[in-house]
Amino acid sequence: MPEPTPSPQAAPPPEVDASLYLHPQTLARLGSFELRAKMIVEGVSSGHHRSPFQGYSVEFAQHRPYVPGDDLRHLDWKVYGKSDRLQLKQYQQETSLDLTAMVDVSGSMFYGSRLFEEASGVGRKTSLDERTQWSKFDHATALAAALAYVTLRQGDRAGLVIFADAVRAMVKRSSSQGTWRQIIGALSTHPLDPGNVGRPTDLRRAVDETLGKVTNRGLVALITDGFFGLDQLRAGLARIKHAGHDLILFQVMDRAELEFDFADVAPFEGLERESRLRVDPRAVRDRYLELVRTHVADCERAARSFGFDYQFVNTHDWLGPPLAAFVARRNARIKRSKYG
Repeated sequence: MPEPTPSPQAAPPPEVDASLYLHPQTLARLGSFELRAKMIVEGVSSGHHRSPFQGYSVEFAQHRPYVPGDDLRHLDWKVYGKSDRLQLKQYQQETSLDLTAMVDVSGSMFYGSRLFEEASGVGRKTSLDERTQWSKFDHATALAAALAYVTLRQGDRAGLVIFADAVRAMVKRSSSQGTWRQIIGALSTHPLDPGNVGRPTDLRRAVDETLGKVTNRGLVALITDGFFGLDQLRAGLARIKHAGHDLILFQVMDRAELEFDFADVAPFEGLERESRLRVDPRAVRDRYLELVRTHVADCERAARSFGFDYQFVNTHDWLGPPLAAFVARRNARIKRSKYG
């Protein structure tokens, strides 16, 4: 299995404008909400997250690999002496929520029908790679940045996986200063790599590679348009469930894909190296819309069948209100649960 691209070790270059990927209004709306896992995982900490192990707050829980920025006082020097590996001791009281945002960067994610200037909210007319349309990937980056921001603000660890046919880039989970800028840097600069253009999705491989790096259980935010087979989706979700993680599936689609409101006969070209096909959209619209609605419903059904949450995201909607409402609904369900 090929190694994922190393995570950035320094702050991104000055030209990376984080505001392009996280509108200030989104931050203002999300800042008061906590992002919490629904399942009781090792990532439950005292204070922010109620622990299921009440009365055992100083009991040893597990080891986890050292990440730059972690408190050195909790290093287990005995493990280091035996294995030459830096491992931290975690206790039930001190475990934190680990968020891994998995963002789909396959070819279909670069479709968009909304003007970038309108969607970005900062008056810029083009993306960093000079695209004039706000794509599903742009919307996904804003969503991933928002989730990371909320997670880091509450003192928990956040990380990033960018994937297509494999893991293309990774930022290790950390709560250290600068983590959010590393995530923003990876999201902002990834589309500039011409080697990533037009790649198909292989969710099973991407999940396997991610789980090879993410050892302790936590919360996975899978952000994708779902333009791949349901067998891939179910297999990926099954692997994540088996590993003990919680997951939120965010399915991101463009309004034009949902309405297919095209009138003229024109060539339609796939974004994942498929051939070009001349189509009369009026002749296929009804059948197309039926298939899209069925696929979206199947994706939601697949996520919920594993006990995971699902949220549909339209690229023509602002991220702030729907994301804040989703987190609020999620937290309300957690409080009603057995250990919430």
